[in-house]
Amino acid sequence: MKIFSWNNAVNPERVELVFEQRNKAYGGYELRKDYTRRVVLALIISIVGIGLLVAIPKIISVLSKQDFTTKESMTDVLVMLEPPPIDKNTPPPPPVIPPPPVQQTIKFTPPKVVKDEEVDEPPPTQEEIKDVQVSTQTVEGDKDIIDLPPENPVVGDDEGKIFTVVEEMPGFPGGEGKLFEYLQKNIKYPPVARENGIQGRVYVTFVVDKEGKIRDAKILRGIGGGCDEEALRVVRSMPDWKAGRQNGRSVQVQYNLPVNFTLK
Repeated sequence: MKIFSWNNAVNPERVELVFEQRNKAYGGYELRKDYTRRVVLALIISIVGIGLLVAIPKIISVLSKQDFTTKESMTDVLVMLEPPPIDKNTPPPPPVIPPPPVQQTIKFTPPKVVKDEEVDEPPPTQEEIKDVQVSTQTVEGDKDIIDLPPENPVVGDDEGKIFTVVEEMPGFPGGEGKLFEYLQKNIKYPPVARENGIQGRVYVTFVVDKEGKIRDAKILRGIGGGCDEEALRVVRSMPDWKAGRQNGRSVQVQYNLPVNFTLK
């Protein structure tokens, strides 16, 4: 059975006849001789290529749906523990605090001049009251009890005393900066002092009482020209200060304040 007709240019018999006694190394001979093999090879490659083009998208689609990551499932295990045992024992009663020991005292009767036969109870001697507390009645108690001092003892009688230096000095509300701001805002330069070129520093002394109020304001050293009176007016009109404190208590404190008058 003949695959190629005689009129076909790539017919092997015709190729051999045409190139008989010719230069077969010429390219035309090789092209016609291997034509069939090349056509078959090209056909196979084309079929394979078309198959890959059709198959690759489907392969990718299938692979994309697969989840290759390993997922570890975690399960919370709830363990019910037994409740702690109930203590059925009755709690012990609170300890009984013994009463404080009674301090021994001895009755002291103020001396009164009477006749010997009228004396009901003689006063105690100095030897009897040396180691006991004097009271209005005689009580037998423990001699070893020691009287403790009060928590906030008052040192001296300073009820009406005016201090000059205390543990915590009095202060203007807001501090020293607010004090100078108050003075600058409220002092009005006297016309007489301005006309005569009077300027300087007026020293005012006053008392800050236990409530922080200003009282007893007076001039320690003035410059005249109405400046002294103006300094007193401004000091007396100041708001209440923070009171000074000594031994944890509010006390009265003497305070000296310089007031400057400067012409600009």
